[in-house]
Amino acid sequence: MTKPVPPSSLDDGPVKISVGPEAEADYKVVRRTLERITRDWRDQPSLEDLAREVDLQPIQLQRVFSRWAGLTPKQFLQAITLDYAKSLLRDSASVLDTTFEVGLSGPARLHDLFVTHEAMTPGAYRTRGAGLTVFYGFHPCPFGSVLIMATNKGLAGLAFADPGEEDAAFEDMALRWPAAAFEADLERTRPYADRVFDPETWQQDQPLNVVLIGTDFEIRVWKTLLKIPMGRATTYSDIASHLGKPSASRAVGTAVGKNPISFVVPCHRVLGRHGDLCGYHWGLTRKRAILGWEAGLSSPVLESV
Repeated sequence: MTKPVPPSSLDDGPVKISVGPEAEADYKVVRRTLERITRDWRDQPSLEDLAREVDLQPIQLQRVFSRWAGLTPKQFLQAITLDYAKSLLRDSASVLDTTFEVGLSGPARLHDLFVTHEAMTPGAYRTRGAGLTVFYGFHPCPFGSVLIMATNKGLAGLAFADPGEEDAAFEDMALRWPAAAFEADLERTRPYADRVFDPETWQQDQPLNVVLIGTDFEIRVWKTLLKIPMGRATTYSDIASHLGKPSASRAVGTAVGKNPISFVVPCHRVLGRHGDLCGYHWGLTRKRAILGWEAGLSSPVLESV
């Protein structure tokens, strides 16, 4: 396969890709292209066919993908194939058993967010958010519009919305903590949106704090998700085994689906046993987009496919 141009050095940090409003505009093109590919993959549409779908010239579509993900359309398509997904699953069980640095989600994450986390107490969770103030706001991101929810202690929610779906996304998240008070505050939430989707800000010495609000079992599952580094994936059954509940794959799947902090807590890196994408709360097209976008940040992994 044609290899993507890798970063000049792993020590240089992640490759530079577009973020902010420009990335959101690029994603609209990428999403329409992915929808066409998903619908007509048996016909192997050419670059020219895909460009016509989005009213661009082939060279323009090439530039959008390269700017958005650091990959050409061909490389991006290779990054969302079943073969590539299977490669992400190598040693998936042992990945979860790796020893991690105290307070950080993984010392080997040269191309990933560094996250610290704390959980709301079970008693506080049972009150369904009573006494909790959640600040929220919608912001542009590389995967459409993103709803950021935060408390005084850190990031508590992250959801995606396509145009016209903002109200539904907010309602979906707000119903998770129905007794909480919600306050629109773009100034409080914007720093999280800027930080989460800009790889240049992913620094080990400046971890992102997240607040996990759920049942004890859900929080155990979400903490396990934080152990999956970029360029790797795991399965529902391996998570269940890691938690000492090998027969609880279905319960794990439910908890993964209820993950309130998408992307940061990387539920998109959970695949079926044979590499199939399975479900995703914010749509399989977006899941493909996220995995392809991440491939652009971990291109040495993509080269090995």
